[in-house]
Amino acid sequence: MAGKSIFIDTTRCTACRGCQIACKNWNRNGASATRNTGSHQNPPDLDGNTFKVVRFSEVETDGKVCWYFFPDQCRHCLEPPCKDAAEGYVPNSVIQDKATGAVVYTEKMKEAPFDEVKSSCPYNIPRLNGMAQPVKCTMCIDRISNGLKPACVRTCPTSAMNFGERDEILQMARERLAAIKEKYPKAQLLDADQVRVIYLVTDDPVKYHKNAVASVTPAIGQGQPGRFAGPIKRILGNVLGV
Repeated sequence: MAGKSIFIDTTRCTACRGCQIACKNWNRNGASATRNTGSHQNPPDLDGNTFKVVRFSEVETDGKVCWYFFPDQCRHCLEPPCKDAAEGYVPNSVIQDKATGAVVYTEKMKEAPFDEVKSSCPYNIPRLNGMAQPVKCTMCIDRISNGLKPACVRTCPTSAMNFGERDEILQMARERLAAIKEKYPKAQLLDADQVRVIYLVTDDPVKYHKNAVASVTPAIGQGQPGRFAGPIKRILGNVLGV
């Protein structure tokens, strides 16, 4: 499938959070009030000002403490369930750019039922900003449409983040997986055939984040109610005249 993709190699992530700050800077997002939750992760979750957050997970296995770093963001699904859920109610509320595959919310998203849109996402990504506008990562559509890399990729100092044509990125990800498989037998690529933001992890994905991998195929399951509820309501409205 044509378009772009991002490959995030967590074996090379040092949790410097440069990508997180670059995302904020480029999107001109402010800071959110936070508090100490006992973790180095800050802020504690995605929010209306934070489209990308580096998650810190501390796991003890056989008496040994391990850190797992996970730069969480929208996966830009090949068949985005949030688009189905929103556009069941509000046409043209979500754009899937034909050239890149980036999934971008428009101003019309304000009219869509946010709870349904959010619940349709198998990665729990969409958030509301201070103006009640649903927001998330745009894959820096304004940058990549002009031949630039996404801000997060551009700033990564360890090449943990990579961006390019989807076929090339998939090949890079598979070659990297093969290279580390002997050392990390549990290594895997997460939902690579279903999303444009592909993660390489070395252990059980849940150790990185509970929503690291979709519990169901993005195009079905959690996204299904939104895909059908909106059209059914519109049909009933036309029939009943309401």
